[in-house]
Amino acid sequence: MSRLIHHNLYIYYSLVLVLFIVNVFLKNEALEYIVGLLALPMLFISYLGAAKLFRILGTVFVLIGLVLFLYAGLPLYEIPFYMTSTMPLLAFLAVLPWMNSVVRAGRFDRRINQLMKSNVEDLGKLYVRTSLTTYTLVSFINLSALSLTQNVLIENMTKFKKTLRDAFISRTTLRAFAIALAWSPMEIMVAITVDTTGVSYLTYLPWLLLCSVIILVIDTLWGKKAFQNVPYEPAVEGHNRVFSPKEFGLQILHLLVVLTTFLAIVVFVGNQFNLNFILTVTLVILPFACIWALFMKKWRSFLAIGWGTWKARTNGMQNFVVLFLSLAFFSSSLNETPFLQLIQEPFLAASGYPIIILLLIQFMYLGMSMIGVHPVATVGVLMEVLPPLYDVMNPLSIGMVLITGALATATVGTYGVTVTMTSMNTIENPYRIMLRNMPFALLYGGIGTLIAYLLL
Repeated sequence: MSRLIHHNLYIYYSLVLVLFIVNVFLKNEALEYIVGLLALPMLFISYLGAAKLFRILGTVFVLIGLVLFLYAGLPLYEIPFYMTSTMPLLAFLAVLPWMNSVVRAGRFDRRINQLMKSNVEDLGKLYVRTSLTTYTLVSFINLSALSLTQNVLIENMTKFKKTLRDAFISRTTLRAFAIALAWSPMEIMVAITVDTTGVSYLTYLPWLLLCSVIILVIDTLWGKKAFQNVPYEPAVEGHNRVFSPKEFGLQILHLLVVLTTFLAIVVFVGNQFNLNFILTVTLVILPFACIWALFMKKWRSFLAIGWGTWKARTNGMQNFVVLFLSLAFFSSSLNETPFLQLIQEPFLAASGYPIIILLLIQFMYLGMSMIGVHPVATVGVLMEVLPPLYDVMNPLSIGMVLITGALATATVGTYGVTVTMTSMNTIENPYRIMLRNMPFALLYGGIGTLIAYLLL
């Protein structure tokens, strides 16, 4: 029975999320209450299938939220109204697999990964090639790019010692992953920050790109120097094919044109209908992916890949459903109490020293990631605390740190998805991965904070 429920969760999740999106335009209070009511069993069912870490986080948020709710003297029948504030994030996550699927249907992932290992003499060159490949793919297929690139490296580095192979894989793939997401409109931390700070995505884009490129250049030079003295021996003889700059360039150009078009449509739709960034991206992704698939004449392949991928990913959303719905209840309840002002006071007291606030945000992310708290949960608390500072500090600066601080943890969060996935793929202790990447995480956060400080 539980297996049957798990395989059909996508139906229930989709029903609730579609009703929520419809009500964004209708603004009907009765429908809002129905969506909130449906969110309660949605939370319970997801809790049963969520990972232990997310169950703990969800329990903490729900219990504290309930205490705050009762302290505020609110009637219990109003609880459904306090369950929907993070629904846009769940809808956003639910449609992301379709963009992943159209890239796979066009076989961009395979072609670029084939070029990754072409004409490589040493691991220094492979480091640069892998970083650029992962960086490109992550912009479109997010977490799938990490798994894809790591599997290619594992397959082609079997002749190397395990310690060297593990160090190479965890450095190049995790770091490129974290760097690429800094400016991606399909990264949830970017979307949350844009809507939270009220600063447009186009205002963030040049500064996030600058930060991303600076860190990418530093890391590729760093990695090239560290591994340049190690000759590359492909696992299969003759597999090291000739690298074609023209072929690689055409693939990149195609993806850049598509991404630019996607961003232009997102900005146009958002401005035309006065929608927030998260909702706009959510509404644009599916029709855009369909049109792209038709343009490439890959419609059947896109549907076959997309439907299976979407069902599997949506059925596996229990962790995020538990996190976001419990966070919604907690943050909405907190807003009804005077405790929010008490939490805000230390930040307001330090408002005369903006560098302290920026560093505090960075190290709060790092510290919380060490004990398994997802960056979304951290920013969920911060976005309730920081708004009063927007009057005395440039919200763009705060947003830069919210994004870079969160993404830096992708390389060191021992209980995070990315580090856990890398640990499973390489059969390596996640704490070893964390220690190896900590200097990079501090560098990433430091450059993000420096740019943010200069923008004050």
